[in-house]
Amino acid sequence: MADDQITSLSRIKIAMLIDGDNAQAGLLPQMLVEAGRHGQVTVRRIYGDWTTNSMNSWKETLNFHAFQPIQQFRYTIGKNATDSAMIIDAMDILHSSVVDGFCLVSSDSDYTRLATRIRETGIFVMGIGEKKTPKPFVNACDVFVYTENIALARKQAAQQRSQKSGTKKKDEPDPIPLLSQAFEMAVQQDGWASLATMGNALYQLDPAFDPRTYGHKQLSKMIMKFKDRFDIRSQEIDGSTLFFVKFKE
Repeated sequence: MADDQITSLSRIKIAMLIDGDNAQAGLLPQMLVEAGRHGQVTVRRIYGDWTTNSMNSWKETLNFHAFQPIQQFRYTIGKNATDSAMIIDAMDILHSSVVDGFCLVSSDSDYTRLATRIRETGIFVMGIGEKKTPKPFVNACDVFVYTENIALARKQAAQQRSQKSGTKKKDEPDPIPLLSQAFEMAVQQDGWASLATMGNALYQLDPAFDPRTYGHKQLSKMIMKFKDRFDIRSQEIDGSTLFFVKFKE
């Protein structure tokens, strides 16, 4: 997740609801960290049929991280039984006004309408799921984090330190088109754009945007990789260092 994203959400209360049938138990600590970047995770629930062996991997970690297991029996073989229970709970939590945001953990498109409904109320909603997650669900969230990026965060950080040449790997996507669009959305009359504003524009264009996808931990470091395309300057304001970006002519 970009460090330059505006932090006005940092103190909100978040309900983290996990579809245990469509999430990885081993990534729970890292998923908590991702949600914690946006606020305090006060409601923590994991949904699934806890009578089945498939939920065993969650049992060791849910108590440690203070998650409440929610039982939902499978009424039909081969059908995910947790989505309806999780959706109903989410709507109850939404109307109770005890949180200011949601983190929905699943790769299932069944939660697309739920995410859309939450956003319609002006409430922040983030999603966490695999890269196979259907785009409608991804785009229904304010922010979407791929679990592949979470799992590979340490490995990518090590690669970033070792790859100082700035050469783009063959399998690394080209971020310039997306960066260009975000710059056009954020640019001011003087031709410069605040990197924080540009970061927000990136999430509007693609809720799944993540610098780690491009081999960088932070948006600022990612931009610096393209000094041939951007001018970058910093400015101290109230004790904080702010970055500004301008396309080179």
